[in-house]
Amino acid sequence: MAEPDFTATGVRIGKRLRSLTRAGQVRISDGRFELLTSYGSEIDSAPVQTVRAGKPWFAADDRALAELNGTRYRLTLADHEPAPGEPGPPTVRRFIDAVRSASGRRPGA
Repeated sequence: MAEPDFTATGVRIGKRLRSLTRAGQVRISDGRFELLTSYGSEIDSAPVQTVRAGKPWFAADDRALAELNGTRYRLTLADHEPAPGEPGPPTVRRFIDAVRSASGRRPGA
């Protein structure tokens, strides 16, 4: 199995007003976007080209939206980058750029 293009752990994943997991995982690997529970069970997955990711203008800095298979998920990532050499979840900007670059769209656009 190849190394994932992007991984974020400790992510709060919600759907509408319902929280699905407080310590989930977001992974982009081999052209697939996956949302996983803290136990590694799949919540949802789709080809990364079909995923829409963004940040609502009204949300806090650590919040992002991901829409896959017609379902919108709220993601809460870290609000700051970890120190060099220290593990930690990436920022929302890195998440959005990773989705765009993995799907062939230009990052930052």
